Amino acid sequence: MSAEVLIVEDEAAIAELLAINIRHAGMTVRVALDAEQARREVDKQLPKLVLLDWMLPGQSGVQLARQWRADERTRDLPIIMLTARAAEDDRVAGLDAGADDYLTKPFSTKELMARVRAVLRRRAPEALDKPIESAGIHLDPATRRVTVGGRDIKLSPTEFKLLHFLMAHPERVHNRTQVLDRVWGDHVFIEERTVDVHVKRLREALRAVGCDAAVETVRGAGYRFNARAGSLSGAAAASS
Repeated sequence: MSAEVLIVEDEAAIAELLAINIRHAGMTVRVALDAEQARREVDKQLPKLVLLDWMLPGQSGVQLARQWRADERTRDLPIIMLTARAAEDDRVAGLDAGADDYLTKPFSTKELMARVRAVLRRRAPEALDKPIESAGIHLDPATRRVTVGGRDIKLSPTEFKLLHFLMAHPERVHNRTQVLDRVWGDHVFIEERTVDVHVKRLREALRAVGCDAAVETVRGAGYRFNARAGSLSGAAAASS
């Protein structure tokens, strides 16, 4: 499954050059030309990584990075800051704002892609091992427990893996083939409709605590975990 990169760059020619190289590496790309458009793109769907220019019209990339880090939904969003500001103080300011890496212009394509791969590698294990809490659901990979308001939710091993995968990639839409590859493994020959059956069972288990709305069907596309759904109803159901 390819990673999706959001490029936030106000110079269209530079944005297009970055996009060409990112696509050549097998990743998908979205482009935002200013901070407001970048916020809309992230609100619509979380990317796997953001390439963020410092100097943007209206609001700087540093200010935008601080806002994303202050928001629970986007605080772990991987960010590489791109800028012509090469002074040490600027580098420190960018990293202190929450950037995972800082690349000064001009830079080579090889270095850019090496930084992108390094940030994605560093971030990937966190999603696998770290407990996740979202939409009122707490999932702990170490103990293989899922709880809502302190109440245990009984899931089969496959349903647990399915929920873990969706929660570890919130707001992103995954088609059946992608879910099969990540939950069952691409070497296992299973009908794609099997995913629908397990999603249905997962929702039934979550419905008992009012959190089934967190697992959404996106018509014609696949499934998505809505990190902003279910928390209030789940807490109410768990306490009843």
